[in-house]
Amino acid sequence: MTKQTILGRVTQLAKANINALLDQAEDPEKMLDQLIRDYTNNISEAEQAVAGTIGNLRLMEQDHQEDVAAAEEWGVKALAASRKADELRATTQSVEADTFDNLAKVALQRQLQSEKEARTAEPTIAAQTEVVAKLRSGLDQMKTKLTELRAKRDELVARARSAEAQNQMMDAVKSVDVLDPTSELHRFEDKVRREEARATGKQELAASSLDAQFERLDSLGDTAEVEARLAALKAAS
Repeated sequence: MTKQTILGRVTQLAKANINALLDQAEDPEKMLDQLIRDYTNNISEAEQAVAGTIGNLRLMEQDHQEDVAAAEEWGVKALAASRKADELRATTQSVEADTFDNLAKVALQRQLQSEKEARTAEPTIAAQTEVVAKLRSGLDQMKTKLTELRAKRDELVARARSAEAQNQMMDAVKSVDVLDPTSELHRFEDKVRREEARATGKQELAASSLDAQFERLDSLGDTAEVEARLAALKAAS
């Protein structure tokens, strides 16, 4: 995996629009679970890649510092050799002076080489530093996005469960709705009312039968009185 590929993936995932993705999903909860898994895996891979990139950058920085330090050291050695040559030449020791001048030239060549290597590495170090900064920023955004994904998932699951509970409650209320003529409760109420009316009818019927019996007794009493009076009339004649 190249640094550019890593950076591209991190940037793409960090800029992902979660709400837009959810709007297009047939099953948002499953999609969020999959996104969480993808983000977790990509963050883990990206962290390893970024760690490697940072390691390479630190090696380049270390090499650069060594080149800078070497250039300074060769400069000091060149100066020391040159001064020694001047001292010897002042005492007419030309052969020895030339030897130290030659050493000074060698040191200066090494200095130039070290400076050149340091300058050559600087643009690469600068570019690598910029890549590392972007990767770190992208990773931070991805971690923030992962936290957002998990919060979205928890919110979605809670809302789904709440909606399910509300639907169950409404179904339960509907099943015992006393205003529903087809409900069992209303049919039971009708049955009770019919039984009450039947009992009332029996009471009324019993009452009417009793009145008829008393009326019959009254009628029998009148007939007896008539017979008695007739007997009295016949006895008196």
